Amino acid sequence: MKDNSAANACLAVLKVSIMKSLLFGLMVFIFEKILIFSNLKKFSLAKRKVGARSTEFCTVKRGDLLQVPRTLFVHFGIYLGNNKVAHLMPDILPAISEDKYLIGKVVTNKRLILGVLAKVASIRVDTVQDFAYGGSIIVNHMDKSFKTKPLSNEEVAQRAEKLVGATSYSLLWDNCEHFVTYCRYGSPVSFQTDKFCDILKKIIRDQRSIVISAAVGLALTLCLGIGPFTTLPSFLITFTLWMAS
Repeated sequence: MKDNSAANACLAVLKVSIMKSLLFGLMVFIFEKILIFSNLKKFSLAKRKVGARSTEFCTVKRGDLLQVPRTLFVHFGIYLGNNKVAHLMPDILPAISEDKYLIGKVVTNKRLILGVLAKVASIRVDTVQDFAYGGSIIVNHMDKSFKTKPLSNEEVAQRAEKLVGATSYSLLWDNCEHFVTYCRYGSPVSFQTDKFCDILKKIIRDQRSIVISAAVGLALTLCLGIGPFTTLPSFLITFTLWMAS
């Protein structure tokens, strides 16, 4: 009897562990796909504007706002001079390691996604090349999007420098775009957030999202068995999507 109880307990723990691993992997996958689709249109627009908007980098001034398309998003930073850029980056590595050499390396997409999920970020200073990550840089393209004039370049740079270090992070309310718009225009705004929310609304309203969530819930239930850790989340997610659609 004791052996059976121990075996059942081990099996239950194993099921929970497997389910958590599956759910975490699913969250990373879905999050990555949402970011890709939400920025696909903006990506293409940015690339078309590079020829007209990009500037020879020798003419870029301290305090200029830089933006560059990366794999999953459009990234923003403030140029500090001497080939250095201050930018806000989600990164899981500082939460699990104190190795400054490793942390100082270019943040990969996996580190970034895990940092977003863990809400771990910092405002760091990197070279222009590491900031661009192989992309084309657009300079001060957001100036036309604001009714107010930018602050003086020196004030912009000083604001950015004062904020360097660990910081809070939220995909929607406190991201790299909020950082640069606060520094340059005095008001934290994110057009990427607005676009992301619009795409998210479309996904929620799409009937296919309900079918997919129901199918995933059924698959987890069949693999892991009926239990509160499988059936309840599956039902709540599907029900929420159904009510929101």
